[in-house]
Amino acid sequence: MRIVIAGGGILGTLHAREAIARGHEVVHLEREPEARGASVRNFGLVWVSGRAQGPELAAALRARELWERIGREVPGTGFRACGSLTVLRTAAELAVAEEFAAREDAAERSTRLLDATEAQAVNPALRGDFAGALWCERDAAVEPRVTLPAVRASLSATGRYTWLPGREVREVREVAGPSLRDDHGAVHYGDAVFLCTGAQLGGLTRILDPEPPVRRVRLQMMQTEPLDEQLTTAIADADSLRYYPAYRGPALDALTSGQPQPPVAAEHAMQLLMVQRADGSLTIGDTHAYEEPFPFDVTEEPYGHLRQVIEGILGRPLPPVRRRWAGIYAQCTEPDLLVHRREVAEGTWLVTGPGGRGMTLSPALAEQTADLAGL
Repeated sequence: MRIVIAGGGILGTLHAREAIARGHEVVHLEREPEARGASVRNFGLVWVSGRAQGPELAAALRARELWERIGREVPGTGFRACGSLTVLRTAAELAVAEEFAAREDAAERSTRLLDATEAQAVNPALRGDFAGALWCERDAAVEPRVTLPAVRASLSATGRYTWLPGREVREVREVAGPSLRDDHGAVHYGDAVFLCTGAQLGGLTRILDPEPPVRRVRLQMMQTEPLDEQLTTAIADADSLRYYPAYRGPALDALTSGQPQPPVAAEHAMQLLMVQRADGSLTIGDTHAYEEPFPFDVTEEPYGHLRQVIEGILGRPLPPVRRRWAGIYAQCTEPDLLVHRREVAEGTWLVTGPGGRGMTLSPALAEQTADLAGL
């Protein structure tokens, strides 16, 4: 079969990989010279931690398995099974972790509660003041700025993959089968078409699907100069307990009612996530903004809060900040859906809205789409 894909982000790229893996030919369009959205403005985390029991956790575990396979086949992704530590400081935070670690699915997630000494043995860089940590061995990381080109290079080597950057889709057609017309006037015919539009919900996407159950979310992040020691795991703070659905329960209710977030963290719906890049630098975030129009500039207060939290965990100053940026991703608002996936024309599928789970879940989501489309 010939598959046409629009959208060069992680979701579109892994849909292309899945199609190639099933023996098909792929034509892959991207409106920019290179993907510039959430797919390259993220942590690169393959994050099993905190995923809701049921389809979300099942997809995360399947995606983790697929990412490990991708890492073996495409070393340029920088895949590493680093695990994560969610650092806990107060009795209320420990209570949430204890409740979570006692659940039956904790073993499925490879998650257990460590005291401070055990956590420091897993990650010796943590020399600050804390009471314990949730250790999730299933979490992993890739390098977001280089993963997409590395995967595309592996697809090109098959001889069945064509990459067409700088091509914006202007029309979906159903003449002689599903096809796309781009802004160069070229028509790309296929047996199936996948539109992986990311946070671009206007224009043609709105024409095809006027009221999708999807919202846009803005976040701020930063990257430091290299740290002079290895950070052996990804790091989260206890604000992640408030953000991820798996931690919900009586202990979390007690935490949120009795231990409010610091004002800056509450205002910007913050949690700390931190992962060390291949060059030793640290990617750090993040914030969440849900009301549009989003600001066009970044705000300094969240960065100051993150610095304070991290330095308390590490017990040392952060390296100088090298970069600051904002990003926007699309998030499906249907609570039971991992992604908004709809056949908007015969043989043409719109796939968008994985939210902050995009880097984690994309291999599994692509697999599901391929099955639904009969690939």
